[in-house]
Amino acid sequence: MFDNLPKVKIGIVAVSRDCFPESLSVERRKALIKAYEDKYGKNDIYECPICIVESEIHMVQALEDVKKAGCNALVVYLGNFGPEISETLLAKHFDGPAMFVAAAEESGDNLIGGRGDAYCGMLNASYNLKLRNIKAYIPEYPVGTAEGCADMIREFVPIARGIIGLSDLKIISFGPRPLNFLACNAPIKQLYNLGVEIEENSELDLFEAFHKHDNDPRIPDVVKDMEAELGAGNQKPEVLPKLAQYELTLLDWIAEHKGYRKYVAIAGKCWPAFQTQFGFVPCYVNSRLTGMGIPVSCEVDIYGALSEFIGTCVSEDMVTLLDINNTVPADMYEESIKGKFNYTHNDTFMGFHCGNTNSKKLSSCAMKYQMIMARNLPEEVTQGTLEGDILPGEITFYRLQSTADSKLRAYIAQGEVLPVATKSFGGIGIFAIPEMGRFYRHVLIEGNYPHHGAVAFGHFGKSLYEVFKYIGVPVEEIGYNQPKGVRYPTENPFA
Repeated sequence: MFDNLPKVKIGIVAVSRDCFPESLSVERRKALIKAYEDKYGKNDIYECPICIVESEIHMVQALEDVKKAGCNALVVYLGNFGPEISETLLAKHFDGPAMFVAAAEESGDNLIGGRGDAYCGMLNASYNLKLRNIKAYIPEYPVGTAEGCADMIREFVPIARGIIGLSDLKIISFGPRPLNFLACNAPIKQLYNLGVEIEENSELDLFEAFHKHDNDPRIPDVVKDMEAELGAGNQKPEVLPKLAQYELTLLDWIAEHKGYRKYVAIAGKCWPAFQTQFGFVPCYVNSRLTGMGIPVSCEVDIYGALSEFIGTCVSEDMVTLLDINNTVPADMYEESIKGKFNYTHNDTFMGFHCGNTNSKKLSSCAMKYQMIMARNLPEEVTQGTLEGDILPGEITFYRLQSTADSKLRAYIAQGEVLPVATKSFGGIGIFAIPEMGRFYRHVLIEGNYPHHGAVAFGHFGKSLYEVFKYIGVPVEEIGYNQPKGVRYPTENPFA
């Protein structure tokens, strides 16, 4: 696991209403723990053994116990009906994400002395959570057998990791956004509302720090590591020392500026003056830091960096940031996609960025120059991109954004990168998302999203959706690709 991510340890606390047999919750808790450990191991859970919570005093004792055990996430397990006040106070006073789950009845032969009524108790728990304005994760169907509840708790782990990560995240940015880049506006008020710190720096600060690393004795070792990673794709070896110097600059900046925060993401500057002053473009270095679990967004996209970090937490894997860039030409669709994959032409598009996607997520890679920038600048100052087609496979395209008037909204869409050659440049892939054309119009355009989207390599929509809900994004502001036949509110019914 990356060092820049939280390690989740879940404390499982069972509760019991005092007019129900406490043994119901005790035995069901033991069965739940066994089911989880048998299937998923013991590393990320802790069974609170001190008491079954029936009262506020028990609640305090349980909280002290899970805190002492180092738990940073909580599962409140209704082994029976449960004490609605004490169980919700567990979530209120626990410093971290909380989940509520309830026990199903085990046998038709034990519905007198052994009936727990947790199905009913979950309703009271949810009512009391709302009454006290307490956040908690409740699964889609939160009542189950020991094995079923174990699976639900396992699904909570990446959700908890994302929430915990945000509570200890600092975003470090360099420079204002480039000219003509208002799309990636970043009202920082919502960052503070989420518990995220931000440190905004000048490009001049970064330039000074870079030159303090001139002739850094560590540069040759970083160059060797880059050479090993690039292999035959090392087409611009002359720029590697500068890139190594820049990588060391960023890593040292993180170490010196992390402050009291545990986790860091970077929103970096890369044009228009970056190339002429630094003498390269930073794309490849950005890709390497992202591969270390330290997401770096291009073009000072602060909410892009925030989105990347959430995806890294949820997936425990590196992510990337791409432009939702261009259509797939009709002749390419006819030749390579139609009849071979179950997608319409409008379901497909190309996701691209100059060269910030990590080499492990590319079919092959090569160090090149930035072709778009080189149209106006000498080619030698635009070297430093990592180009190649993105690996085919499942992806989730998503973004968390603050609007210009500081309201949170998000989108999530699951799809795949197709195994089709792009015949283009940069870090690029042919993406397919069901009903992408309608999603593009009625979520992305209608929601005023920028062209940058974060990409997680796998299907993580379920976890991302729950993270966004938990941190306060209104559910009506979480866009997704509606299936065919389900109309968007802004979709013309006569179109």
